[in-house]
Amino acid sequence: MSARLNLTLFAHLCARPEDELDLVEAALLIAETEHPGLDIARYVRAIDELGRGARAAVERAGGPAESRLERAVRYVYEEAGFHGNQDDYYDPRNSFLSDVIDRRTGIPITLAVVLTEVCRRAGVEARGVSFPGHFLVRADLPRGTIVVDPFAGRPISRDELRALFVRATGDDGDPPPALLDPATKAQILTRILHNLRGIYEARHDDDRLRGVLERLQVLAPSDAQRARIRALGGDAPWRSGSGALN
Repeated sequence: MSARLNLTLFAHLCARPEDELDLVEAALLIAETEHPGLDIARYVRAIDELGRGARAAVERAGGPAESRLERAVRYVYEEAGFHGNQDDYYDPRNSFLSDVIDRRTGIPITLAVVLTEVCRRAGVEARGVSFPGHFLVRADLPRGTIVVDPFAGRPISRDELRALFVRATGDDGDPPPALLDPATKAQILTRILHNLRGIYEARHDDDRLRGVLERLQVLAPSDAQRARIRALGGDAPWRSGSGALN
């Protein structure tokens, strides 16, 4: 599809209420900006297929909620082969969900999208957490909350969580509980786009940067951002304070 049509569809999709916004489809529309003509339906089916595989694995394992979560995580990382990209963390393909599905590697936030969406299809509760410096996944289970590092593909301890907080903020001690609140789908999409923004700014890739800023403007409009889009050659056709395209 054309870049303009992609942006229009992204805006319409992101205008939906939280419970109606399809996170996988929206993330794939971001990927389509890099891969024009991307078969979005094919990748939605790929996530659905992973979900069916995880559900079968979870049902075979049985047991309490904690065991079901563990089995779903093992399926994604051990059987399906997803893993954090330690070789080239800043490769922009790590932020494109289609590439993450194809290559089975990514960064914490895109791996978290895969994990939470596969868990949801498998009947396992898990939600993304926009933690500073390192996106996480949380599952609220009868015996308490388990935090999963989607980059490593395993639950992390309180000490490991504290270390992530110190590394990201420089503040010693436990992170405030609010930092572990579940992220909204719009927040997840915004963080994916901010990752791409940082990469394209560092590379001085103004064409791709403009496309990222246009989609950020849909999610979080600002006059300053709109001015920058225009400076980069875009028309920024949004009303300030709204996410709607005119």
